[in-house]
Amino acid sequence: MNILDKIVAHKHTEVDNLKKSFSRKDLEALPGFSGEVPSLSLFLLEESKSGIIAEFKRKSPSKGFINEHAVAKDVVPFYEKAGASAISVLTDSRFFGGDTYDLITARNCTTIPILRKDFILDEMQILEARGIGASAILLIASILTKEEVHQLAGFARSLGLEVLFEIHNEEELQKLSPHVNVVGVNNRNLATFKVSIENSKSLSDKIPSEFVKISESGISNVSAIQELREYGFKGFLIGENFMKTPDPGQACIDFIKLLAAGK
Repeated sequence: MNILDKIVAHKHTEVDNLKKSFSRKDLEALPGFSGEVPSLSLFLLEESKSGIIAEFKRKSPSKGFINEHAVAKDVVPFYEKAGASAISVLTDSRFFGGDTYDLITARNCTTIPILRKDFILDEMQILEARGIGASAILLIASILTKEEVHQLAGFARSLGLEVLFEIHNEEELQKLSPHVNVVGVNNRNLATFKVSIENSKSLSDKIPSEFVKISESGISNVSAIQELREYGFKGFLIGENFMKTPDPGQACIDFIKLLAAGK
């Protein structure tokens, strides 16, 4: 059993516990259901913005803790101040050190779109995402069937949420649903954990033009973004590059300044 299989197996247990603890009505009563939902895709397409999706996460399965004691309220406002187009918040606890309260905190201190980054398998998780203030959810092609992607994406859209559909290879594009807004290419090979932006470049022309394209993982310098823009990418998810520093917010500010200067 590889790490992804372990994560998904544990996530099924989490979903079962969520269903035992809350009804649909309970989740629909959460404060986020009455809040506005800024559009991830529109913010990414806005030419005056950076296209950066700045991620808040404390650890990863491959590297362990990156920034164990980071607090969302001390980081997220500076991501917005830096000029990030959106925020990504890891809400998985066991493998990424996150929590739903991180997203709630982020929503309370930023006005830009927030992606709930988690392993979504069930509609209850999507209801929860809406209730805690997410603007969009992540659906990962490698852990879902084509039918599940279509069903979950459609349910998310019915709640006013947008959908980021993550792929690793061309084959996974066959699961793409019209309910999806954004297609993200993950540059990390799930078998070897090797990272290369060449994966985004090779898949760029395979993604239908009606979807906003973003590149994820392995983006650590301005030149990588400049290259990826030439391939039609509008968004760039960056987490570890900021979070591994003592001051992630300032690291994001410095990075986007360089990007704006074209250096």
